[in-house]
Amino acid sequence: MKKLFSILMVLSLMVLAACSSESKLENNKAEPKESMEDVTVGVSISTLNNPFFVSLKEGIEAKAKEKGMKVSVVDAQDDTAKQVSGIEDLILKKVDLLIINPTDSAAVSSAVQSANDAGIPVITVDRSADEGEVVTFIASDNVAGGEQAAKYIVEQLGENAKVVELEGVSGASATRERGEGFHNIADKQLDVLSSQTAEFDRTKGLNVMENMLQGNKDIQGVFAHNDEMALGAIEAIKATGKDILVVGFDGNEDALKAVEAGDLSATVAQQPALIGEEAIAAAEKILKGEKVEETISVPLKLVTKE
Repeated sequence: MKKLFSILMVLSLMVLAACSSESKLENNKAEPKESMEDVTVGVSISTLNNPFFVSLKEGIEAKAKEKGMKVSVVDAQDDTAKQVSGIEDLILKKVDLLIINPTDSAAVSSAVQSANDAGIPVITVDRSADEGEVVTFIASDNVAGGEQAAKYIVEQLGENAKVVELEGVSGASATRERGEGFHNIADKQLDVLSSQTAEFDRTKGLNVMENMLQGNKDIQGVFAHNDEMALGAIEAIKATGKDILVVGFDGNEDALKAVEAGDLSATVAQQPALIGEEAIAAAEKILKGEKVEETISVPLKLVTKE
């Protein structure tokens, strides 16, 4: 009798566990909405001190307004702790969906998991999250862009040209992917003298480039993981009077002007506003209960003066 009772208890616990698991999964699915007018989308941006992310935000806001959605934006100011705190606040406000542009792909994971637990769908843009359930990731193909930049440098300077690399924020997926693409080509066809982080920042790009110029007198080319660092590098190079090819990444307004002026050799241009628009388009589908692709790629192109 005791044996039978024990078996029944085990079976009961298994059923309860299954129900609990199913409930959690159901909780992570948004109830389909017919209208977007009562929808609030929470948006966490890594920093609004960068024209690229300002354009990303504006793309989100413009498309959301068109759809009748409300948007609540928080600026992480490139601070991972501040970003997690901001996302937690949006979760407490019970936003219907979160669009997150991570400062750090690993550090943001806990916040993504908190959203999962609250049953709030998550979209990541430009940079991914290492952990947690993300419905879709929307970005340019950063690996292909890094390869494109390296190929251009080879075309302009020839094989075995001496180059340096200004890396983005450590831990950001864009940093890893752009670096991966660049090295796919550069490790075989270029001589990479140094790779150092300047954290996607213009001033830090200037300072790191100054140090690189002092340590490497024969630099011929520079690949920067974003335009802000590239523009900082240009200022450092100008002070030396040297003629060094510089390639950036993003295609922000200042960079495009620098390309036209002949200061910046090229930029791998993204379309941040379009990334934002695609995020809202995906958000609408998700909230209506429709399926979206796990990854949505937004086109990019190499912009030169020619």
